[in-house]
Amino acid sequence: MEMLGMYPTWYDPSLGSGWVLGVIAVIHVLASHTSVGAALVFAWLATVAYKRQRPELLEYVRRYGVVLLVYSYVLGSITGPGIWFSATVASPRGISALIHSYVWVWATEWVFFVGEVVGIYALVYLAGKVDQKTHLNLVRYFAIASWGTMLIIVGILSFMMWPGQQAWYTEGGTLNGFYGPYTFGQVITRTAFMLMCAAVVGGIVASRISDADFRKEMTRKLAVLGIVSAVVGFLGLQWTLTTLPEHAREVMALRLPAWFVPSMWATFGGIIAYLALTFAAPRILTPWLSIAAAAAVMVFGIWPEETSRESMRKPWVAGQYVYSNQVIGRDVPALGVKSDIPALEARGMLASHPFIPADLRQVTEANKAEAGRTLALVYCSNCHNLTDTETGIRPLRKLTAGMDEPALSGFISGALATGSMPHMPHMPMSEAEAGALAHFLVGGK
Repeated sequence: MEMLGMYPTWYDPSLGSGWVLGVIAVIHVLASHTSVGAALVFAWLATVAYKRQRPELLEYVRRYGVVLLVYSYVLGSITGPGIWFSATVASPRGISALIHSYVWVWATEWVFFVGEVVGIYALVYLAGKVDQKTHLNLVRYFAIASWGTMLIIVGILSFMMWPGQQAWYTEGGTLNGFYGPYTFGQVITRTAFMLMCAAVVGGIVASRISDADFRKEMTRKLAVLGIVSAVVGFLGLQWTLTTLPEHAREVMALRLPAWFVPSMWATFGGIIAYLALTFAAPRILTPWLSIAAAAAVMVFGIWPEETSRESMRKPWVAGQYVYSNQVIGRDVPALGVKSDIPALEARGMLASHPFIPADLRQVTEANKAEAGRTLALVYCSNCHNLTDTETGIRPLRKLTAGMDEPALSGFISGALATGSMPHMPHMPMSEAEAGALAHFLVGGK
């Protein structure tokens, strides 16, 4: 019997694969966003320093560069491969889709990243050891390489939401998939947010400046930069939301809690208030206060934004043709990709998945509960907790509480198996499979 090209399912019963990836990604995003934003700030400060003969600005750039080396380029270089590893085991077909579509684009990003690493080392260790023009060119090179990595990654992340042009499905082409209104909205929003992160984290370095006047000057420069960037980023986010696909807006309305939008407003307001306070009273800026502000940006700014973007993309994980549970949900003629849905409708998942144990290929009374658990694992565990309690990350038992087995089986056969729920994958199941899944969800043995 012909099998689908599915991989084993990675399931973490405590957090779920999506949240494991999310925790790593949030740490990485603060490191990477700060690095890119700081690179642009460095280019600005170095230009001013050399033009106006301000060596203290160059010393600030050098000291901030050391922070980046220790924080962004150590922690970021650890969490970056961590994202690759966790994403690969969580959604191997999703990563495969990205690599097959953008392998040379990703290779280009790695060239830029190597340039970043060389640039930050040159910026820090060659300050004062090479002539001004050479050092300034190195700083600018670092800024261009850093922003270039962001531009490429944002294009790929945007494709994960949906291809820039619908022609990509039939014509292919890197640019068709890469560039679209959502991509440009993300570039503007993230560039502004990166500058805001650089301003907040830069306060850690500014707070340790011994010269009171220069400390006051840098604190206020960073505050203005952060406030302007926060406002531009928020406006960019509003535009980006208008470029979302229709299903993402439906998911946002269905799945994001009522407190989400007010909390984002509160987060932006809190960041602006903090920066305004440091502008008005620079003396209050201390290393611990600036560290707390950076942590707040990560917890209250990056985490909600990244998790909401991941939620809005569901049920897809790449290009609106690979579901989060690895199933190919539509044909892509340009790539020669065929949907898995017809095969699943004809044979069911248990008979089509290559890693299903032989004794679970057919549902029987003896294996009904285990077959149901296997279907939940394959179809649902990427987004839902499968424990026997109603706790955890979007637990299935809580979602189905109060439904008896026949009613739940009918719901599965009607809504899930036909793909009529916009925020859930199309999950074809035979009557026996639907019954087994329902049996497992109501706690059958």
